[in-house]
Amino acid sequence: MADLVKELISGIVDTVLKEILKKTTGRATTKRSRRKTRPAATTTAARKATPAKPKPARKQVSKRRTAAGRSRQRRN
Repeated sequence: MADLVKELISGIVDTVLKEILKKTTGRATTKRSRRKTRPAATTTAARKATPAKPKPARKQVSKRRTAAGRSRQRRN
């Protein structure tokens, strides 16, 4: 009787662990690549005589959360 209960519990634990591991390993996180800085050119041809007029700032657009982002927020 004790062996039967032990086997049943170990089977449940195994299936739950497999389910959890399947969910965590399936998602791959993407890393943002950093912009590489170019070395400053010392030639006069590369330099501009008059500095370019800066563009006006763009209006910020609100970003909608994805389903994954919402569930991640709910967990924290």
